[in-house]
Amino acid sequence: MLVHIPNVLAPATLANVVSLTEALDWGPGAATAGWHARDVKTNTQALAGPVLERVRATITEALEKNDIIRSMALPRRFFPPLISRAGPGEGYGTHVDDALIGGTLGLRSDISVTVFLSDPATYDGGELIVESLAGEEAAKAQAGDAVIYPSTTLHRVEAVTRGERLVAVTWIESRVRDAGCREILFDLDRARRTIFQREGKSPTFDLVTKSYSNLLRRWAE
Repeated sequence: MLVHIPNVLAPATLANVVSLTEALDWGPGAATAGWHARDVKTNTQALAGPVLERVRATITEALEKNDIIRSMALPRRFFPPLISRAGPGEGYGTHVDDALIGGTLGLRSDISVTVFLSDPATYDGGELIVESLAGEEAAKAQAGDAVIYPSTTLHRVEAVTRGERLVAVTWIESRVRDAGCREILFDLDRARRTIFQREGKSPTFDLVTKSYSNLLRRWAE
């Protein structure tokens, strides 16, 4: 399932990030792909340096503060975002993300995140396509928005046919490994917040919060 989260980057933050990317150096995106995906990754990627570190820190901070991501993903760790750029003819063919990002002792990729940095009106193509048993879901969001989806899925980025697609891509290691358990916790969290808005700290709110807390205690790693 692909989930769209609007305004992860506030307008001023987005403008700052995009401005900083103009000072980045770029190299082949295939350099950071798994061995099985290198032949289908044709975009370019920002190279290491002080500017990239500033961009990564700004985006990570925004993701960490986002209430939907905190509730849905229950993050333990974020991988430092990769900044990817694709022009005409460039994209990323069908692949699955590596289970461990950053080497065998790295972060376990439970949830993949794409933060869109380009206005979708400025480029054609470049849709993120995520495969599931229900079929394919496509995403081409507004600049500053994010989409999250299970890292276990096959997905691809369609080739850009006009303009330039600029995104940040990262991965989340969740405190709750099982996606089904995370969904239950997310549903309960939404339910208890709705109850609290409607009736305050009521006995019903307390019971739902008790169940949420005890399931999180049972499932968290």
